[in-house]
Amino acid sequence: AFGVRRAAVPMELEAKKSVGDLSDADLSGKKVLIRCDVNVPLDGKVITDDTRIRASIPTLEYLISKGASVAVCSHLGRPKDGPEDKFSLGPCAARMSELLGKEVKLAPDCIGEEVAAMVSSQGPGDIIMLENTRFYKEETKNESGFVEKFAAPFDMFVNDAFGTAHRAHASTEGVTKYLSPAVSGFLLAKELEYLDGAVQNGERPMAAIVGGSKVSSKITVLEALLDKCEKIIIGGGMVFTFLKAKGLPVGTSLVEDDFVETAKAVLEKAEKLGKEILLPEDIVVADAFAPDANTQIVAVDAIPDGWMGLDNGPATTAAQAAALADCKTVIMNGPMGVFEFEAFNKGTFGIVDILADITSKGAVTIIGGGDSVAACEQSGKASQMSHISTGGGASLELLEGKVLPGVAALAEK
Repeated sequence: AFGVRRAAVPMELEAKKSVGDLSDADLSGKKVLIRCDVNVPLDGKVITDDTRIRASIPTLEYLISKGASVAVCSHLGRPKDGPEDKFSLGPCAARMSELLGKEVKLAPDCIGEEVAAMVSSQGPGDIIMLENTRFYKEETKNESGFVEKFAAPFDMFVNDAFGTAHRAHASTEGVTKYLSPAVSGFLLAKELEYLDGAVQNGERPMAAIVGGSKVSSKITVLEALLDKCEKIIIGGGMVFTFLKAKGLPVGTSLVEDDFVETAKAVLEKAEKLGKEILLPEDIVVADAFAPDANTQIVAVDAIPDGWMGLDNGPATTAAQAAALADCKTVIMNGPMGVFEFEAFNKGTFGIVDILADITSKGAVTIIGGGDSVAACEQSGKASQMSHISTGGGASLELLEGKVLPGVAALAEK
């Protein structure tokens, strides 16, 4: 199989139309529905990280400048039963207004007569935001009657929500059956170029940093990246399932007992393939899951009873720096510890520093989603990475080599 590459995925992605491929006439005066990802973290009604909203701005500005009437749709959180005020997109519309320098009115709903009236009264260059699509169960079920109502007021569709491209929902995949052309926005196109391009054709040696609390949610990507990368650094809560698999004491650390055998299998597979898996050498342990807990640094094989691991220790960060020094492509997905608490942020910020350093020396560094992005932002190093992905699960699935339904549904070039 030497020299044979699974061309199916990159070919498919490169062949998708983006807004940049459309003529001015294709956009001028058109009612454009755009799926953005404004699923931002909120503290009450205050946005704590607006990365995703900022990332959507270039495509929106482009559409506005071409005289399109734009309606932004997105989900936020996981509403259980219908509308909930805490999941309203109000704060997102307000922040988007500030960033665009023009009013973004929030519609009271995402379907229905009031929305249709708002859309039909829009002039060229006007922009509104539809209320949370997940206030309807039909959104995630991609129910055709709902999709038809949702698409009804619009002429065409742009998907710029990489964060939900892995879901075949009404607002990501369903509407493409009713709206044509359906094309990608600039953000989605850039995400595919970096994430898919890096994994398929990235310069070697290649490393992946896989962190986060659960092996269960990262196991598929771990196995896929093991095939593609020379080195894998494992961090975060999932470490302790691996340590248990190696027969080491883990104290009261988070362990997924159902995945201990899986972790063993990953370690065996790595050995068979001649790949390097780096687990921590030392751990910051605490006597409680709290920002002000008592802490100590212990060797990885010496976690005391009654203590839980919440971060990597300094020897681990030093070993990671040595391992990544010669890497040309590095993908990071997930933090190294509970970086939300200052006492346990050194492992995560330490690896971010290492990535900033190797990027300045020519490596391509890709921060794949979620908490890793927040960590880069908080450490002030986000601008020093090659690419910061806005997707969590979507980044994972693309890295796993899966076809994303929200991408597959778009028009070919």
